[in-house]
Amino acid sequence: MFYVKNVPPGERIVRVVAGVAGAGLGLALLGGTAGWLVAASAAGLVASGLFGFCPACALVGRRLK
Repeated sequence: MFYVKNVPPGERIVRVVAGVAGAGLGLALLGGTAGWLVAASAAGLVASGLFGFCPACALVGRRLK
């Protein structure tokens, strides 16, 4: 199954950087189970940045021109 990209290039970069920073800070500051949960959530942000497809954006009908 192929997905049409719905995240613009600039936002993709921001998503990857914010996801990596969020995972690092979550593990460093929270630690334990809470830190791992924050890191797992941040991994979803990184994945949407790398693949260029966001399922939540697709649900509301966001498309690139």
